[in-house]
Amino acid sequence: MGDGRWGGAERWRSAGGTLGRVIVVWAVSTLTMLILAGLLPDFELQSTDGDSFTRTALTAAAAAGAFGLLGALVWPLIVRALLLVPALVLGLLVFFLNGSMLLVALWLIPDGRGAANPETAVVVAAVMSAVASATSTGLAVRDDNAYRRRLYRLTGRTRPRASVDAPEQVPGTVFLQLDGVGHHVLRDAVADGLMPTVAAWIADGHRLTPWRTDWSSQTGASQLGILHGSNEDVPAFRWYEKDTGRLMVSNRPASAVELQRRAVRRTGDGGLLTVDGASRGNLFSGGADQLALVLSMAARRGPRNRSRAGYFAYFSDPANAVRTAGSFVAECVREIFQSTRALLRRDTPRVSRGGTYPFVRAFATVLERDVVVSAVMGDMLGGRTAVYADLVAYDEVAHHSGPHGRDTDQVLRRLDRSIALIATVAEHAPRPYRIVLLSDHGQSAGETFEGAYGLTLKELVRAGCGLPVPRRVRRTRSGSEARDAARDALRLALHRPVDETGETARELPARLSEPLVLASGNLGLVSFPDVPHRMTREEIDRRHPALLRTLAHHPGVGFVLVASAEHGSVVLGRGGVEVPVAELDDGGPLAVFGPGAARAVRRTDGFPHVADIMVNSMYDPATGTVHAFEEQIGSHGGLGGEQSHPFLLSPPELSPPVGAGEELVGAEQVHRVLRRWLRECSGPQVPLEISPPTEGAESILPVDRPVAQDKNH
Repeated sequence: MGDGRWGGAERWRSAGGTLGRVIVVWAVSTLTMLILAGLLPDFELQSTDGDSFTRTALTAAAAAGAFGLLGALVWPLIVRALLLVPALVLGLLVFFLNGSMLLVALWLIPDGRGAANPETAVVVAAVMSAVASATSTGLAVRDDNAYRRRLYRLTGRTRPRASVDAPEQVPGTVFLQLDGVGHHVLRDAVADGLMPTVAAWIADGHRLTPWRTDWSSQTGASQLGILHGSNEDVPAFRWYEKDTGRLMVSNRPASAVELQRRAVRRTGDGGLLTVDGASRGNLFSGGADQLALVLSMAARRGPRNRSRAGYFAYFSDPANAVRTAGSFVAECVREIFQSTRALLRRDTPRVSRGGTYPFVRAFATVLERDVVVSAVMGDMLGGRTAVYADLVAYDEVAHHSGPHGRDTDQVLRRLDRSIALIATVAEHAPRPYRIVLLSDHGQSAGETFEGAYGLTLKELVRAGCGLPVPRRVRRTRSGSEARDAARDALRLALHRPVDETGETARELPARLSEPLVLASGNLGLVSFPDVPHRMTREEIDRRHPALLRTLAHHPGVGFVLVASAEHGSVVLGRGGVEVPVAELDDGGPLAVFGPGAARAVRRTDGFPHVADIMVNSMYDPATGTVHAFEEQIGSHGGLGGEQSHPFLLSPPELSPPVGAGEELVGAEQVHRVLRRWLRECSGPQVPLEISPPTEGAESILPVDRPVAQDKNH
């Protein structure tokens, strides 16, 4: 009986505390509305004849109460109805819808004492939501139960999710991917005090383990391997497939879903997250049944597309939209200031950061971060077993500002705060959580290929083929040498003299399709679409006698991979170096790229969709620089420097990723490590070994409805 009386008393105290907080929030909201009515000329809380202060205060209280009730009861329904609206549009609509609810609340006041024009209503509603949220948070800080309930509400939950698969105290696992943060960057950020949360974890015994990517050091290849156990036949971020005529781009929805489909067919396994998992902000689902901002799910048509569901949990509280909007605007202003400062200081290297880029950066560093972090919080409060989330902020900023500097330092600080928030919420979750940090690749700095040599890789290829190029390219040393070499090679091949204009006689080969040149960071791919198979060196030399020599001898190129009818495949380097892939080691033309380069090149050479010519830019080990074939001064995608060395940070409760003296190599091996950790936490959660493909594998593919094709496919 005593325990029952104690439990009843505890419930009454909890109910009384909740009622008290509601009254305080209501009172603060009423006061805020009175202040706004005094400051804004178009916002009225009185009749046309005027009212006493008491009457005005009662009117404000009624309006604040009505606005609060509408926000609690009607707002979630409105947001859920708008799930198919793009995130940025939904974020903007929040303000107008919130203002509309305020107008409804004012309309409900008797005798027409409340009035505001639409523009003022938007401002008042935003301020009211922010103040109410701040007050509620402040009141809940000292009350763990209240704070926990508020977290449930902010993340779209009302109570912990009951789990029949895992006992209450069996740990869950959260994998947080810090996109593009290399091992050296993380280590330096910890040493410089930029990431105190991570520093504290390392001091407490967390293991910081570097790992080495495949040749394609980019999110598409790495995350596919990490989540689905296979990144076979992903030669780059973008590539051309001759058998299908498709241009595959890793961050396009239809390409992402096709890559996931192939990985599932290859392994016969749905992925890392197939049992009670959640995928947040990723390119691929990992087999999870809970999704938010997952690109491979965005290709679905119809109501079963749940990728946008994470927006509902976040925007169901109007205060989140207000806070995120403020941060979004601040980030746009910050980017404009930083890019202007770099321009005025004539910082080098530098790329254009105008146009829509400030908005793209703000989306990645604010909106995507807030929604993903909120979704992860909800997953932990719901007791989910495995969560994998990607935070892309650093990668986006580093591409345009460089991987080192004040711009990226600020991003790292904010990422650390997000990690700290997730760790704090984990303390209120219904089960303990082990948080693993990892990255998918690093970034290497350096001036762009075009900035260093005055022409793009595409223009160099065209010049080496003897095809027309812009006049400015012809004036560069690289372009002039390439055109001269192509003209001389063609003359020798045709045994025709060259006239005074530099043109050959009329008997020229039939016009062939122009080469398709694609860039993936400092990795370039050259394909000839009119040839259905992978062209050999001999075939390319007959068609364009100077092309391979032009590429291999260029100072901005580290090495070239091409098939050979005589040697299988060969790596070409400067100075006429030629090494068959079968004899390739980490010396010769690959020496500067470090251990594992030969293995990575040899593996990619066996992919069915490897390009006719694979071009890796130069790498200077003294400065750590590469030359991206895109407009990026922080790049990744090929071999060379920090881009190939991401990290894995794991708590001491988990087994070491690899044995003493061993290296962690390739995304597929990282996948096996994460699978092992899931088994250690909760028993067998995924197959112990990757099983061969089965007929049933098709049933776990991510798309069972028509897929929206990418443009240009």
